[in-house]
Amino acid sequence: MSSLMSPPTIELTVEPYQSGLRVDAFLAQQLRNYSIWKLQRLARWGAITSRHQPIDLLRRLSPGETVSVQLLEPPEVVYEPEPFPLEVVFEDAWMLAVNKPPGIIAHPTGNMQSGTLCHYVQDYLDQQTVVPGLLRPGIVHRLDRETSGVILIAKTHLAHRNLVDAFEHSRVAKTYLALVKGALQADSGTIDFPIGQARKGAKVLMSARGDALDPKPARTNWQVLRRLPGFTLVAAKPVTGRNHQIRVHFAAIGHPLAGDEFYAAQGEFLPATRDSLEAGRRLSDIRCTGTGLARHALHAAQIEVAHPITGVWLRIQAGPPADLLSAICRLVAAKP
Repeated sequence: MSSLMSPPTIELTVEPYQSGLRVDAFLAQQLRNYSIWKLQRLARWGAITSRHQPIDLLRRLSPGETVSVQLLEPPEVVYEPEPFPLEVVFEDAWMLAVNKPPGIIAHPTGNMQSGTLCHYVQDYLDQQTVVPGLLRPGIVHRLDRETSGVILIAKTHLAHRNLVDAFEHSRVAKTYLALVKGALQADSGTIDFPIGQARKGAKVLMSARGDALDPKPARTNWQVLRRLPGFTLVAAKPVTGRNHQIRVHFAAIGHPLAGDEFYAAQGEFLPATRDSLEAGRRLSDIRCTGTGLARHALHAAQIEVAHPITGVWLRIQAGPPADLLSAICRLVAAKP
């Protein structure tokens, strides 16, 4: 005979920053895959309690209070879980970091409603909970579709809140590997050009030219790692966080990234830019014959940030993917 299992119950503790929140607002933060109407239904069934007593969803909460939720209904599915061999480079109870492969976008957008990092991480998190969908991927920042490397994901509301605050207030240090065209004369330097929206080309394009719309200060420090035939491998450290900053900055000084389909030397845009965007071109063609790369040569190699809960300073690293390593090895082998 089979025994009936009772629905799981989770206990949530009110943090000081949540003091004064109504119960429904608190639960909406903590259970991001549960809609308000579903929480209201659980409350009507007596499945939401505090100190073993049903709790009014409109009541204000105090720090240290515990709210128990019996999961009589499963969460709504925001991201359909899709199996994928994620490379996890850091993980604990509050956050994880993955090494994003090139060609994957972070969130669903437009016609791309599957095959995103959110879908892959949802499947990964579902393996850690008693109810699929109980955890929702809290992706803190983004990388371009073609850019590979470290990306941080929060598991809890507090971790997400603190990590977003760190990014917004520039308390994060990021290091990228970039393979740029040509030979940089100095061994290190700083690119300090404002970045704004380009006046021509598709709207996504940014520009460091003097005629850019709504320019904002942008600064990138860089250091040469290795000089290669026709290219230079650099470590780029953006001080600010503008859209496409590293790509725009190196193009502006005459050294665009290898394989970049949008930005050419001196900040000019490549002729195929608009067609490439409208067609949603994938990584299916070789754009840089010298390296064999089918994407721009940019990899987020390291992020340094304070842990969102413990405050311990973290240095999270991710090795470059096979295509970038192959490109570098090809250039090393060709060196006289």
